[in-house]
Amino acid sequence: MNKRLYTTPEGVRDVYDGECRRKLDLEAKLRSRLHLYGFEDIETPTFEYFEVFSEERGTVKARDMYKFFDRDGNTLVLRPDMTPSIARCAAKYFKDETGPVRFCYCGHTFINNSEYQGKQKETTQLGCELINDSSVIADAEMLAAMIDCLLEAGLKEFRIDIGDVRFFKALVNESELEEDKIQVLKDYIVDKNSFGLVDFLKEENVSADMIEIFKLLPSQFGGVECLDSISTITSNQEALSAISHLKKLYEMMKAYGFEKYVGFDLGMISKYEYYTGIIFHAFTYDVGEPIASGGRYDNLVGQFGKKAAAIGMTIITEKLLLALTRQGLLSAENSVPEIIDAQGTESDAIKKAAALRKEGKSCILR
Repeated sequence: MNKRLYTTPEGVRDVYDGECRRKLDLEAKLRSRLHLYGFEDIETPTFEYFEVFSEERGTVKARDMYKFFDRDGNTLVLRPDMTPSIARCAAKYFKDETGPVRFCYCGHTFINNSEYQGKQKETTQLGCELINDSSVIADAEMLAAMIDCLLEAGLKEFRIDIGDVRFFKALVNESELEEDKIQVLKDYIVDKNSFGLVDFLKEENVSADMIEIFKLLPSQFGGVECLDSISTITSNQEALSAISHLKKLYEMMKAYGFEKYVGFDLGMISKYEYYTGIIFHAFTYDVGEPIASGGRYDNLVGQFGKKAAAIGMTIITEKLLLALTRQGLLSAENSVPEIIDAQGTESDAIKKAAALRKEGKSCILR
């Protein structure tokens, strides 16, 4: 008899017992909250054609996807990101729809990235997408839905950092950096390495005024006041327009009563190239990475055949569950079922068990 115990591959794990129940309960609670915002459930395939997620779309790099072939030789991938799948679906089934289209979802994504050693390569994303709405009201509603979900989950202390890719792109265009140098610039800003940033820009003969602006970006984060300070050091109209948009957004978050949860980071850069407007990440204690993120992607749906503005957000349920547990906001124990002895009194025990379950109480017959 083969007694070998099989383990899971690196980057994936079994979820069982109380943790599995708590995870499913959390997901059900969050989906119910999104339904209150008018979002309707959607499911897309776990694997799709490679072209849906190709690097030209601005999503995950090809080497970071799990790829395989069907019997006809087509290249398929396990989805690394939910948003392109939703965009494809919207373009196909809602091509002629001009009013807002609202989706919410919960599904697994897969990243085959060596940098994720010790981290999970399969994660559960729960989120929503709003198609056919380019307004700042839609931006605010997406942020409000995220904050509302985190509060509904029981999280008490967290922060949403908001940036806008239009601000950064406007400055890059003004600097006239060559395309292959832009990623180097992004890396310095993400690492908040001001010294390396300055040396790099000097080597590329960027003007002194632009160097001063880029040098400040890694430190431009905090409350709404950082929007005012950055406005005084640039006259770039596109960049100022992005700042104005963020200020309007803040006023709407005040109307929601959620302003204490938001801050701004003008040096924020997303790994996804399809974002065209605001981008945001949610952070909390005891978890080293964002527990949720999102942004505006007004050109992605158009790549699948429907010109449409769009914005979305996603919550990584495993990270949210971890935060709730580590912060003592979620019980680590399930309710203990009542044990009913059925030996010799089967009929009475069955009737008692049925009555308890009808009352919503758990029990086990023995």
